[in-house]
Amino acid sequence: MSLLVVGLSHRSAPVSVLERAALTRETQARLVHDTLTAEPATEAAVLATCNRIELYADVDKFHAGVAELSTLLARHSGVSLEELTPYLYVHYEDRAVHHLFSVACGLDSMVVGEGQILGQIKDALALGQELHTAGRLLNDLFQQALRVGKRAHSETGIDKAGQSLVTFGLERLASGVPVADWVAGKRALVIGAGSMSSLAAATLARAGAAHVAIANRTLERARRLAQILTEPGGPGTAGFTASAVEMTAVAEELALADIVVSCTGATGLVLTVEAVRDALAARPAAADVTLALLDLAMPRDIDAAVHRLEGQGTRLVDIETLAEASADAPMAADVDQVRSIVSDEVAAFGAAQRAAHITPTVVALRTMAADVVAGEIARLNGRLPDLDDKQRAEITQTVRRVVDKLLHAPTVRVKELASTPGGAGYADALRELFDLDPQAVAAVSRADTRADRHNTARESA
Repeated sequence: MSLLVVGLSHRSAPVSVLERAALTRETQARLVHDTLTAEPATEAAVLATCNRIELYADVDKFHAGVAELSTLLARHSGVSLEELTPYLYVHYEDRAVHHLFSVACGLDSMVVGEGQILGQIKDALALGQELHTAGRLLNDLFQQALRVGKRAHSETGIDKAGQSLVTFGLERLASGVPVADWVAGKRALVIGAGSMSSLAAATLARAGAAHVAIANRTLERARRLAQILTEPGGPGTAGFTASAVEMTAVAEELALADIVVSCTGATGLVLTVEAVRDALAARPAAADVTLALLDLAMPRDIDAAVHRLEGQGTRLVDIETLAEASADAPMAADVDQVRSIVSDEVAAFGAAQRAAHITPTVVALRTMAADVVAGEIARLNGRLPDLDDKQRAEITQTVRRVVDKLLHAPTVRVKELASTPGGAGYADALRELFDLDPQAVAAVSRADTRADRHNTARESA
């Protein structure tokens, strides 16, 4: 296993850099494709969220891998390598596994314990599977990360250590007032209909908003979300309503809204400072509630210049504001328990990968032994042509049993030893002692990889 991750996040880079380095799904696809064609990498996957961009790869050489992955991140993000390098972090092998498992548990999130990252990890794996850039290592890694994240949330109170980014943002806007009391009876506008926007709409409905308008480029998605919000048993309280509107109607809805949450995949601004200023001027005279805006997009949807309007009836909380606030957020006692889970799971994953690494060598050894038995039986048949079928079968079975018994203990023991730290050398020793053909071992590995990809594709279909 030669797992390498190169990335940047809210912990290593300012929001302004993360914003410029944000990747669209199409760019992510090109990035993993180009990573796979690069000489040091044999597998690749990218985890891109509003506050992190990480490139995972199975590499043959560490230093060449770091250089290549860093260059590719810079090229596809549009931020020069010289500017990006100070903010990049690198994790290798077990440390890379530990990092992803920590991310999956919400330990590395802006809001500790948030569960949104699990969906984003699932999306990263799905893209790697769709593009056939995720092989055995990355499939195992990301699937295990999802299981570890779910275990952390089910076995500990990590969820209580922090809220979702949506709730955290609404708390900042509410300025100490309980979110449910602050949202109750208000009219909200949600721009976007993706996972984060859907969560925001549901959170607002559950908190007591009177009406949520959903604006999206694809009106049908906005309508579907509005329908889900208002279905019997939905998140809305008594009297709650929801509507879907075209993006062209955002200015009109903005003038009516008390709360705005925006999270789209747009590369440019969705709300300019001029648009917000016009909305404030167009608000009904009776509307004396501050226009509260929450920008959860990366790159940002709402012009940062809106911060300058705070004395004129508006307030903006964006990713940068949340990053500053989360630094002072209290940590729950359950965090230590999650860290323990992560450490145990990293050890188990490493042992399983090391054990799997020796399997092709063991298979090649047993194949070679079977070929030797077959050759000797053929020679015996030539020397003793008068043996009947029953005798030949008995001799053949006896020889096979002898070989199997001789190989059983060393092959079982070598698998056990291979699962320990530093156990990779046992595969080399086995190949050397039995003079195994390296090409035969490689052929087994390739066959296993093809089978894994076939099974993964079949399961995903």
